[in-house]
Amino acid sequence: MSAAPLARAGEVRAAGTWQGEPADEVQLVSGDRHRRRLVLTTAHGLSFLLDLPEARLLREGDALCLEDGRLVRVRARPEPLMEVTAPDGNALLRLAWHLGNRHTPAALEGTRILIRPDHVLAEMVRGLGGQVREVEEPFDPETGAYHGHGEEGGHMHGHTHT
Repeated sequence: MSAAPLARAGEVRAAGTWQGEPADEVQLVSGDRHRRRLVLTTAHGLSFLLDLPEARLLREGDALCLEDGRLVRVRARPEPLMEVTAPDGNALLRLAWHLGNRHTPAALEGTRILIRPDHVLAEMVRGLGGQVREVEEPFDPETGAYHGHGEEGGHMHGHTHT
């Protein structure tokens, strides 16, 4: 007796563009949310094939549309992060500039910046007067100005690194 074929999701509906209650959800850490084709398993145990025409960044709140019309909500799974804070807004802007200059994926949240754990960056932040605290939270980093134009896996910004 052969197993039933996997359900297939070939469409992503961006967060805020779909309505209703999803049939289920799938939780993924940030590094697992840039995908084209992958077998995923939902919170309630449904396995399905994500089968998109091209790789796409799945964001918190997006919905994957199964062939039968059911929607599966994408959730950002909590993961170990560093929370960067500063004494004031100007100091936080300065830290954001330094982190951005190192092409560090970051979630910018007004009074704090979330980044992946990195002891070298933590030392840099502290050396510049910022504070670092280990947290475990969902991570949905900024995609950058060149998202969709080849920034994944390579730089396309027209400057050189020294």
